[in-house]
Amino acid sequence: MDINDTIAIVKKKLHDHIDIKNINIEDKSFLHKNHSGHEEGKFHLKITIESPELKKMNKIESTKKVYKVLDKELKELIHSIQILIN
Repeated sequence: MDINDTIAIVKKKLHDHIDIKNINIEDKSFLHKNHSGHEEGKFHLKITIESPELKKMNKIESTKKVYKVLDKELKELIHSIQILIN
């Protein structure tokens, strides 16, 4: 699966499970190409979410919610994510 398919899946799943006003997902995989833990076909994503629902939660709760929604993708497609909530 390529990065565009992965981003589309992540956006849809987050929109389906969380009240989101705006979301931006950036591929940061290029920053990690030479790291020892780098796996081909797994991506590093930076996700910026504008969500009243997540904003009401503390940082740990909101991060757990995102991880729960993306559980399958984190196991199969994503090596790491950076989550910013506005």
